[in-house]
Amino acid sequence: MFDPAGPAGVLLLRLTVAALVFGLAVRPRVRGWPPAAWRAAVLLGVCSAGLNGLSYVALDVAPQGVVVTASFAGPLVLALVQTRRPVDLAWAVTAGAGVALLGLRTGVDVPVAGLLAALAAGGCGAGYIWCSARLGGVLPGFGGLAVSFMVAAALVLPFGAAGAGRALRDPLLLAGAVVVAVLSSVVPYAMELIALRRMSTRVFGILMSLQPAAAALAGLLLLGQRLGTLPIAALILVTAAAAGATTRPAAAVRARAAR
Repeated sequence: MFDPAGPAGVLLLRLTVAALVFGLAVRPRVRGWPPAAWRAAVLLGVCSAGLNGLSYVALDVAPQGVVVTASFAGPLVLALVQTRRPVDLAWAVTAGAGVALLGLRTGVDVPVAGLLAALAAGGCGAGYIWCSARLGGVLPGFGGLAVSFMVAAALVLPFGAAGAGRALRDPLLLAGAVVVAVLSSVVPYAMELIALRRMSTRVFGILMSLQPAAAALAGLLLLGQRLGTLPIAALILVTAAAAGATTRPAAAVRARAAR
């Protein structure tokens, strides 16, 4: 969809459709919201617009593997900052090493602009995780998520209005935008908000590093892209780090349950 509508146009359609879906399904009652809920919802919208917008810009000019890898820098830094045990730091470093290996693309010209956009998207990704956790902590349900999508769509509107307008005249593109919105915004964002109500942002950030493995599997099954030794080693490191970060000693689990 990037060719006819442009990255910003596709993103505007995606965010707008997601905002409509959440708005109709949830019908958020914003009257009486505490200031903390408004701040969290607005900031989540800002981070969501930055994360997705910068990722789309990077994907338009740089290889997908590099973009996905660089965008995990933010969540990994968040995990490092929030570490509590020495072993957690080791798992975060392991995940970072795996992501770094995935980013090695010998002989591929990576535009500096694309790499910088992906790294900036990673920073917005860290903010998105933190804001999602704050939103889930101060506001039940999905009303805050609906408002955040409205904020994100409003921020992208000046950049994507022209491209989205072209897509609105093409029923096939519009149908594609609805599918993209449901599969990449409505379902995963709702699930992530639920997850962040049940786990720490540190663990969530490391678990997000499983996405390269999912992308590699999708590439193999859908596009016939086979992995070499280096990417396989990277995926093993990332998977091991994610598993280790979510494992707690039995004594720690019993102590937490007692509290």
